[in-house]
Amino acid sequence: MVDGNGVVLRKYREGNITAAFGTDLFIHGITFVPNMLLEFYPRMGLDESEVMLLIHLLRMRAQDKNLYPSREELGECLSGGVEQVDRDLARLREKKILAVTDYYLEDKKTVTEGYDFEVLFERLSELWACSKVSEIERAKDALEKEDGELENPELGKLYEAFAGEFGRPLSPIEVDQIDQWHSKVGPILAREALRRSVLLGKYNFRYIDSIILEWQKNRLLTLEEITAYEKDFQQRRNNKKAPRKTTVNNRDKEIALIKTLYMS
Repeated sequence: MVDGNGVVLRKYREGNITAAFGTDLFIHGITFVPNMLLEFYPRMGLDESEVMLLIHLLRMRAQDKNLYPSREELGECLSGGVEQVDRDLARLREKKILAVTDYYLEDKKTVTEGYDFEVLFERLSELWACSKVSEIERAKDALEKEDGELENPELGKLYEAFAGEFGRPLSPIEVDQIDQWHSKVGPILAREALRRSVLLGKYNFRYIDSIILEWQKNRLLTLEEITAYEKDFQQRRNNKKAPRKTTVNNRDKEIALIKTLYMS
């Protein structure tokens, strides 16, 4: 079906208004609005009214191929009417966000005026570049801070020891846990707790933490104190049992003792 102006009119199926709406929604298309415009417009000195006018200009360019819509056409799209259009257009041109230029129409072999968005995208590109520079600076500062924290060679070696025994990179949470152990009991005891955990095949940060908590609870601050504490514990345990004539190597004795002391 064609109307008097030669425009094709689609005949919709009766009673299927939802499908008709969906079809028109698709046919009318979607206006491309750069996310950067929505993100950066406050930094460009624009207000919401001016941004909405820009969006309608973009829509008319894409949907209607209208390069230079009139004040009246734009006024129908904005709540403030023509007065709002005049005010916002003047501000956009004053802020060098929008310009007017000549376009050559190939099909009509004519030149016509139209709104030029090049200046808008130039401003957006400048803000994008500044944003990227800021991101790089923040990343650089973070890396410098991280490198500074790893200037402690003992802590760095402790990370390597844990990662090596676990056979994988450490997660941020695990790194934080190692930092806490390093602060509470120092690198020697943290490494010893790791050794004992590996000896039992317990590749588990929670188990290592239980060993360290046991040492803290008994105020054991050095390897010598831990050895003396465990020797005393083993002696008291043996006194309660009848002696058995068995031969056990030192490694098995250590494993048995660790299991008794630190495994629930």
